[in-house]
Amino acid sequence: MRTRGAKVAGAALALVLAGGVGAGSPWWGDDGDRGHHGRGDDRGRAKNVIFIVGDGMGIAHRELIRLATVGRDGELEMNQLRYQGWAQTDPADPEEVVTDSAAGATAFSTGVRSYNGAIAVDLDGDPVRTLLERAERAGKSTGLVTTSQVTDATPAAFGSHVADRGNQSEIARQYLEETGVEVILGGGEDWWYPAGDEGRWPDNPPSDPTEASKGTAGNLVERAQELRYRYVSTAEELADAPDRGRLLGLFANEEMFEHVGPAAPLYEPSVPLRDMADKALDILSRDRDGFFLVIEEEGIDEMAHHGHGQEVVDSGQALDETVALAREFAARHRDTLIVVVGDHETGGLAIELVDDGDESGEGEQAEEGPFTLAGTDLTFTVDWTTGGHTGAATPASAEGPGASRMVDVRDNTDIHDLVRDAMRRH
Repeated sequence: MRTRGAKVAGAALALVLAGGVGAGSPWWGDDGDRGHHGRGDDRGRAKNVIFIVGDGMGIAHRELIRLATVGRDGELEMNQLRYQGWAQTDPADPEEVVTDSAAGATAFSTGVRSYNGAIAVDLDGDPVRTLLERAERAGKSTGLVTTSQVTDATPAAFGSHVADRGNQSEIARQYLEETGVEVILGGGEDWWYPAGDEGRWPDNPPSDPTEASKGTAGNLVERAQELRYRYVSTAEELADAPDRGRLLGLFANEEMFEHVGPAAPLYEPSVPLRDMADKALDILSRDRDGFFLVIEEEGIDEMAHHGHGQEVVDSGQALDETVALAREFAARHRDTLIVVVGDHETGGLAIELVDDGDESGEGEQAEEGPFTLAGTDLTFTVDWTTGGHTGAATPASAEGPGASRMVDVRDNTDIHDLVRDAMRRH
């Protein structure tokens, strides 16, 4: 049991709650001038939506990223979005209180709380229309970008409907043949090729010999090419791809980063999240009707599962750089709504004072540190309570048309409603 050490997580939640309840006002006060620099006009309809998910990112994770990268006097880009709130994350699962990414993303994408493992289906397994599908029906272009498999739970819940998140080849097939997502960028090539056909990413790589093609729906890369998608598999090919038309990019067998045992974590995507997002924006923004783009950073969740605080910081910094890109785009296109959320909290993260007598946990849940407070000689430690998810609330931020409703968000399904209403406002 922890009896000593300063816990920052609770203080961070209190800070967000203090501002999230003010009707129509950002958390830093009533003037709304901090950080947004005149951006984020709340009026009008959202022609474009950039929906950004930090998988596993709780409020304490966001504070860890801030303290380690910009310090006391700095602010993350996601903290500078004009409206800040928080969201409860519990699913409607009949057996489990704590959500997984599938149920969490389904709440965001459909406004319906469902069971863990559900991909855009309700408790009866029936499909529920997603925000991305609404955008397609409105004539907008759509995109999915992630450092996980492109068929993993978060992107899947926006672009497909299956009763079990593990059915990733069917998810891929639906992207192509039913939903018609124009831009698909991330990892997970193994699910697009049948067993024995290793595609461009070799089977059984040294980093993880268990990885190999295992698709169950035929050669879906060939199917994508039949449907006029350009296929790329390297950073160079992505950069050279035209800024128009349909694009499929698969940049790893599975996730786009590696975790090789407790002593060898590595966050080093073959293509940075910001570069994938930049290409997606270049292509999708050509649509005169607008676009809906989902961007996910999976590394925060994966590294928190394994108790790797520095890699949480690294992946969180990559996420924040992508938020900066989105804000730069929105500054030029004022009818763009940006939403940044965490789908659940992973690891039970606490930020503590350095205290040799306060060591707790063991293995991957052992205390880590010291970490340096950016710009100072001060240090702190990171502690973990679990290798799984927790039921903690998550941060939710927004800027742009309709974003002021973020201060009224309390449930993750409220975020769906905010985005849906912003897209159809007059």
